[in-house]
Amino acid sequence: MSGGGLLVAGTTSDAGKSVVTAGICRWLVRQGVKVAPFKGQNMSLNSFVTREGAEIGRAQAMQAQAARVEPRALMNPVLLKPGSDRSSQVVLMGKPVGELSARGYHGGRQESLLGTVLECLEELRGTYDAVICEGAGSPAEINLRRTDIVNMGIARAARLPVVVVGDIDRGGVFASFFGTVALLSPEDQALIAGFLVNKFRGDVSLLEPGLDMLEQLTGRRTFGVLPYRHGLGIDEEDGLRVSLRGAVRESTVAPPVGEDVLRVAVCAVPLMSNFTDVDALAAEPGVVVRFVDRAEELVDADLVVVPGTRGTVRALEWLRERGLAAAIARRAAEGRPVLGICGGFQVLGEHIDDEVESRAGHVQGLGLLPVRVRFAKEKTLTRPSGTALGEHVEGYEIHHGVADVMGGEPFLDGCRVGDVWGTHWHGSLESDGFRRAFLREVARAAGRRFTPAPDTSFSALREEQLDLLGDLIEEHADTSALLRLIETGAPSGLPFLAPGAPS
Repeated sequence: MSGGGLLVAGTTSDAGKSVVTAGICRWLVRQGVKVAPFKGQNMSLNSFVTREGAEIGRAQAMQAQAARVEPRALMNPVLLKPGSDRSSQVVLMGKPVGELSARGYHGGRQESLLGTVLECLEELRGTYDAVICEGAGSPAEINLRRTDIVNMGIARAARLPVVVVGDIDRGGVFASFFGTVALLSPEDQALIAGFLVNKFRGDVSLLEPGLDMLEQLTGRRTFGVLPYRHGLGIDEEDGLRVSLRGAVRESTVAPPVGEDVLRVAVCAVPLMSNFTDVDALAAEPGVVVRFVDRAEELVDADLVVVPGTRGTVRALEWLRERGLAAAIARRAAEGRPVLGICGGFQVLGEHIDDEVESRAGHVQGLGLLPVRVRFAKEKTLTRPSGTALGEHVEGYEIHHGVADVMGGEPFLDGCRVGDVWGTHWHGSLESDGFRRAFLREVARAAGRRFTPAPDTSFSALREEQLDLLGDLIEEHADTSALLRLIETGAPSGLPFLAPGAPS
């Protein structure tokens, strides 16, 4: 097999495209197939830095891990990072090239990027046996079809077969499948090979009559029914979800009590980015992580995390408006642990000069760390490593803010004052020895008897999750049919049958 491909589209955003793509990648690589993931255009605030210093969507980095290959800029040539409801930073081949409104992007810039996207895909197809592409949103967004470079636009140009994923747990999956195909042009319909049902609960035999009727209506088969699985803590584009061990909880859920439990509250700031940083905390037995947006929810927390954000000044205003800033300041005065990561680190400093992200100029920070931040036009994209708390640490940096650290105890690239910590390093808590050392410090300051488990390996847990995704595909999808699709390319002219339901 050489240069095969498949596009995994979805009936909606969050239908499961990212995890299905990862599952297919892991299943293929276990069969000895050299495979790579690809997403022509991604919109996400969760991103990653490759070893070449390129910023790509974190979901594509996760899919590369599923495929057991090194993440590359080629795998996600266009990344959009929202800064508001109407504009995004455009990251092209791993580097920011400017801010564009939605109208400006879809009005011309997106279409001009199709050549770059196709060149990247062709380079991957020339290197790997198979490339599994992930779509975005729905291919039936007909208002955007003319400029599409991630769904049917790329499928048409590269002659890729398309499998449409639908989340049956939401309801309406049959209508979504039918409507998706019905709204496409005949030329696009010809590329739709069939469907994958995701997140099914119950007896599959009860679903089969509906699948048969769907095939009669559309002329397309269903390639598998994937069961619902709890605790899949796999990196997706955006949106809070249950983490590796199901420990990420909504703010309405009270954490358990006990001297051997550590409770972590993560401030759900606007434009939150890389909330995956706390996955490694949630992976630790006895650590409960929840996202909060009210000051009273910090009262019983042993550690408060202010995470990264695409809008540092906006996040600072939000913290003040909700009383969270005052609550965090009280914690610091009482010697109770606070950790700021990237934008959260900048918020904890003395002041911010921002003529780049918010253009707000000089803004006072929370003043909990002796740090002054100036926003630069050039974005820092690095993969640093070092030592902290006597342990080796690795991470990655994605930020415009340049921090001038004027005191405190050195901590990675930032500093520590008492039990207030700040760093730009995303992913540092994935380093097992460092994470355990940090949690011991938190437990000491919080007066807890919590002791980190000595054998928790975040990377091993992530591998288990990726293997589980591979198992879902292997055990519940028609893998022989999927492999034929990947090898032979787009189906030839499948008809869309009459829009009348069978009796």
